[in-house]
Amino acid sequence: MPGIDLHTHSSVSDGTETPTELIEAAVEAGLDAVAITDHDSTGGWAEAFEAARGTGLTVIPGMELSTNFGPASVHMLAYLFNATDGGVIAETASIRDGRLHRAERIVERIGADYDLTWDDVLATSSDGGTLGRPHIADALVAKGIVSSREEAFGNLLNWRGKYYEKYYAPDPLAGVRMIVAAGGVPVLAHPATYGKYRPMDDRFIGKLRDEGLFGLEVGHRDNTDEGKERLRKLAKKLGLEITGSSDYHGDGKPNRLGEHTTDPEVLEKLIARGTGTSPYRG
Repeated sequence: MPGIDLHTHSSVSDGTETPTELIEAAVEAGLDAVAITDHDSTGGWAEAFEAARGTGLTVIPGMELSTNFGPASVHMLAYLFNATDGGVIAETASIRDGRLHRAERIVERIGADYDLTWDDVLATSSDGGTLGRPHIADALVAKGIVSSREEAFGNLLNWRGKYYEKYYAPDPLAGVRMIVAAGGVPVLAHPATYGKYRPMDDRFIGKLRDEGLFGLEVGHRDNTDEGKERLRKLAKKLGLEITGSSDYHGDGKPNRLGEHTTDPEVLEKLIARGTGTSPYRG
């Protein structure tokens, strides 16, 4: 079966591999197509395309857009949009700025109780990368305060904990509209992860569909089995496509390339819908 993985991260956001290393890993894993979807950034596209040259790998340019829905952070995968669109540039810059200052405040709070400074966090990030909680987690690991990213997110960086702070992001409806206006194709990322997004009910997802939502990321290790079944039924009801992917972060998460994949027919429909840019065929 062809391997199509539509959700991966490089060091441009919170992955541990450069875009080049990500593409090399995708080739080694035997994938036919991979999407680079760094958080709120298209900074890895050009390097990923160059790395894929002559490999036969198709690279789908994308991004994982941050949105907020009530108390929950909701992520929207965006594919094949125009990276030079003014609305996209302005909004993602605002989100990254919000993430940065929020991260600084979180570190200041943790630093009052533990031996952690902002310089420790900067030492874990790539120049120009989108700084966020994963980089704080890496700094906590490097300092020996926790043993892994998973432990950091389960404890000090947990969204229910005393150090947590939300950051600016648009609401999901605005996010879908922005992606579509830039010629892109939006897919709701892992929308059944342990009940976290329960406030987003079927009716609201229907509104997203009406604004141009293409599909739901059902194949994802963090979606619950009950949630996957609900999403399949909802996709059929609303006429949405189903995607699957790894949410690969290199060594930053246990997720492995190709552990969930997308059907070739769905990728063909996605490419046909996107008008903002084109896949890179290596």
